[in-house]
Amino acid sequence: MPILVTPEYVEPVFRGLVGVIDVDDGPTAEQISVLKAISTHLWGRDDLDVAKASPLDPEALAQALLDPAMRRRFSELMFTLEMCRHPLTDTQVTRAEQYSAALGSSPEQVSIFRTQINEGVARAKADFDRYFDAMVLDRTEPAYRTKDVSLTTPDPELIARVEAMHDLPADTLGYALAQFHVRYGFCTPGTDVSPNTYLYLAHDMIHVISGIAPSGPGEIALGGFQMAMNDNSVNTFSFLSPMVIHEAGISTIDDIVSTEHTLARPGAADLLGSSLARGAQCTGDFAFIDHLAVAHLPLEEVRAKYGVVPPDNPDDGNHYW
Repeated sequence: MPILVTPEYVEPVFRGLVGVIDVDDGPTAEQISVLKAISTHLWGRDDLDVAKASPLDPEALAQALLDPAMRRRFSELMFTLEMCRHPLTDTQVTRAEQYSAALGSSPEQVSIFRTQINEGVARAKADFDRYFDAMVLDRTEPAYRTKDVSLTTPDPELIARVEAMHDLPADTLGYALAQFHVRYGFCTPGTDVSPNTYLYLAHDMIHVISGIAPSGPGEIALGGFQMAMNDNSVNTFSFLSPMVIHEAGISTIDDIVSTEHTLARPGAADLLGSSLARGAQCTGDFAFIDHLAVAHLPLEEVRAKYGVVPPDNPDDGNHYW
């Protein structure tokens, strides 16, 4: 349960996060909503109140958080809240940088927010695209990591492999993947020409196993689920990416439309909070497994192996369960 902040650190982390967002005219409604969802769903602390909390400044927080893992998790939550201020301000970025400097724990990719302030969105997008490209191989379906990703034509072998999953038993992971594409109107992987084709295959498998639907809020929630499942650098970037695309609106990948304020939509913050909590309950990380090798297995069996618990309301429109 890597993203779960241990009980003795919850209040210092919460107070530090309040300090991060207490800039300009104070925390935004969206920042408050997201922090409330995190504290309620992830920590089980619905008693924590942004308005009543005494903020911890960077130095005080650094003294309270000596554990490197807790510092890293604070930073992961900090960049989440940082992106929930619209428009992003120099004051907000500076405040986050002060906490990062004190803790020494932020991913280097968050430097794009300073770039956005100093050099504009176009340069920030270029930096993000570079970081994204560097992560493609690690996020690619394992069976295709040795293939040339610079496709110029569709991949008939992959298309045939995925389409054959329609013939698997209805309770299998593979059949669920095939139906996932049908339900949400996606083309069969390998049909579109993209350097991210094999990444999308793995990504869709993660959607199916986690049971999170592929909407804007769902993409952010899925990234949060992955980071909570195992906050290594790749999974953390898998959360940062949809936040950049669907929350900050800085960049886009292929034909994905960038948006802003996604976590301000009704229910979106709670979906993120509950997905973080579900990810943290997993007993293993299924993001990097050979999904094709287990496509013939019952989906329920795969979920059970990795401790994937069902959402509170599988029929709320935010889940594929």
